[in-house]
Amino acid sequence: MACILHIETSTQVCSVAVSEDSHVIFQQEDHSGPNHAERLGSMVDEALSFTDNHAIPFDAVAVSCGPGSYTGLRIGVSMAKGICYGRNLKLIAVPTLELMCVPVLLREMVEEDALLCPMIDARRMEVYAGIYDRALHEIRPVGADVVDADTYKEWLEKHPIYFFGNGAAKCMEAINHPNAHLIEGIEPLAKWMQPLAERRLLNGQTEDVAYFEPFYLKDYVAKMPKKLI
Repeated sequence: MACILHIETSTQVCSVAVSEDSHVIFQQEDHSGPNHAERLGSMVDEALSFTDNHAIPFDAVAVSCGPGSYTGLRIGVSMAKGICYGRNLKLIAVPTLELMCVPVLLREMVEEDALLCPMIDARRMEVYAGIYDRALHEIRPVGADVVDADTYKEWLEKHPIYFFGNGAAKCMEAINHPNAHLIEGIEPLAKWMQPLAERRLLNGQTEDVAYFEPFYLKDYVAKMPKKLI
């Protein structure tokens, strides 16, 4: 198995973790942000010192790649790239919304046919959101949504949907459907990246360190309606 450094900076929370052989062996979180520029460097230094002191060689660096905070993603990806260059490691990109589904699947009892809808706040009634099944297959691609009663109606008529993330609570009154359920307290954290990062590494899904950019910069802004920019 692999030893992976995980970096998550897509929201106000800054977090770092190390996993080895499918177990998280180091983790740090700072919920007082946004202060990624001040805290991420020292947290990564502690993670690297921990593994070096235990003679554990890294195989890769995984970074949450968006959507999310423009500044936060740039800081996290820049740090991940620097470590990959310095230590000749592979780079793994973990989509932020997919990452947010992990604690829900591990901690919550959801129906077999349930769908998961992680949301990241984009101000007013706007969110970045995607829809996944319990196997984390993408049922609807990630997009920038202006939420009203009809936004998710197509899927709510057929499945219970669990909404979560820092953009979810404000949307529940607008969605107003008996199949819509809110899960509170779900944040994208580095410690939840382990299963997704290991699967990508095993499947050879790594990134070009020189050219990789967070998906927020590369994909979502270009596709957003003008009124969201």
